Amino acid sequence: MDKVSEMMTTFTNMVHDSMIWRLVDVLSVLFILSLGVLVAVVVVLYVIDVTQTSHAIRRNYPVIGRFRYLFESLGEYFRQYFFAMDREEMPFNRAQRAWVYRAAKGVDTTVAFGSTRDLRPAGTVSFVNTPFPTLDSNAAETAIVEIGPYCANPYRSASFFNISGMSYGAISKPAVLALSNGARMAGIWMNTGEGALSPFHLEGGADIIFQLGTAKYGCRNDDGSLNEDKLRAIAAHPQVKMFEIKLSQGAKPGKGGILPGEKVTSEIAKIRGIPAGQDSISPNRHPEITNVSELLDFVSRVRQITGKPTGFKMVLGAYDWLEDLCAQINSRGIEEAPDFITIDSADGGTGAAPAPLIDYVGLPIWESLPMMVDALERHNLVPRVRVIASGKLITPAEVAWALCVGADFVNSARGFMFSLGCIQALQCNKNTCPTGVTTHDKRLQRGLDVTDKAQRVRRYAEKVAHEVCIIAHSCGVDEPRKLNREHARIMGPDGVSLPLEKYYEQWLSPEHLPSTRGFGRPIFTERKNQSVA
Repeated sequence: MDKVSEMMTTFTNMVHDSMIWRLVDVLSVLFILSLGVLVAVVVVLYVIDVTQTSHAIRRNYPVIGRFRYLFESLGEYFRQYFFAMDREEMPFNRAQRAWVYRAAKGVDTTVAFGSTRDLRPAGTVSFVNTPFPTLDSNAAETAIVEIGPYCANPYRSASFFNISGMSYGAISKPAVLALSNGARMAGIWMNTGEGALSPFHLEGGADIIFQLGTAKYGCRNDDGSLNEDKLRAIAAHPQVKMFEIKLSQGAKPGKGGILPGEKVTSEIAKIRGIPAGQDSISPNRHPEITNVSELLDFVSRVRQITGKPTGFKMVLGAYDWLEDLCAQINSRGIEEAPDFITIDSADGGTGAAPAPLIDYVGLPIWESLPMMVDALERHNLVPRVRVIASGKLITPAEVAWALCVGADFVNSARGFMFSLGCIQALQCNKNTCPTGVTTHDKRLQRGLDVTDKAQRVRRYAEKVAHEVCIIAHSCGVDEPRKLNREHARIMGPDGVSLPLEKYYEQWLSPEHLPSTRGFGRPIFTERKNQSVA
């Protein structure tokens, strides 16, 4: 018996050793094949690189020169997560994004030890707290504001923080659904963007602002002109509360919307009324509008067709024409005034724009908003014309600043994108968004759960409103709409702060603003050499 057992053990060991050697042989063959394939690939790449004439680096340093593109791509991620300080990144730094993420997730947004925000640079805004802040028990409900008092269907809203224009096409179906559902739950409105009204905007049940872009998507004839019957049909939806005529957008003033053909699906094409699979390029302005008079005519035309409040959106650059705008409104009668004006910032967002426009054209919101408000006040058009501020205002402090300056409402797009999970990957124009927010790739969209993200949208909106109320109470008013320019100060270049009112009087009053006709000098060019005390 022992001999049989010994023989079995010997046999087993032989089989085991044989299998090991066979495995070693197989792995050896695979290694040699892999090495051969790798050498062949390197040879092919070498030949390609030394013979091509488009890339000097690859021609001079074949094969290894290709790593340059890999490192460039990886550099964005390393800077975002490892190398950049909390308040260094652009367009939004880590501190801003982290606050939005925490607010949207419903986790604690408090911080410890002290602020990492530098309070010394010129332009820094601080709010003026009172020694006798408003008790929570004395806080008031946010006032309801009426827009379009001369319309057949005025719109009334208490929400001062709402969702700015993001087209279905620029963002995905799950993103639109999450935003729409979240907006309904938070009691805020949602702007469609210029990509027309989709079923997904309506499905969530939120109040809708329809943006009428230069291509007239959703209400256009084949030649791109306005189809009044289609516009009237859109206005028939009870959820559609207002109409916003888009003149220009902060990130690309003077350039229409750009949607790459790979994002123009058959569904999007049907909703917009354009061919599928082709680049969707909007005209750079409305052909019907060539001057102030025609702008007011077009506003009145849309309002008459829809019976609902109608205004326009723009990024301010030249500003001489504001006086003409206000004067013509008064000469026509305040019934003919636009019901609202949305001011976008030069640092506003977009899915795709030419770099020169996104970097160099237009005025930022901290200059353009007080300009617009002051022009309306000089001509006694407040509160007839409501002002909506838009462009990079995503945190409570930025929203409170806009209310102090004179905005009636604040809209945000990228703030709500962050609430959906956007990680600022800067791939909005490539249909490769890793979080599913701006892509129509079904595989990538799977990561965006509509039910969960809708709750994040709601929590973010509610948290912003709550913390703006905290700032208002600290300043001694019982609700945010009572904030004004006395409640904030802004740091001057000499290290001394001024109340917003005095600051804007000094730098933004008409007598101090150079003409923008021709090649007028930039605003604030002399500030470094002048005292603001």
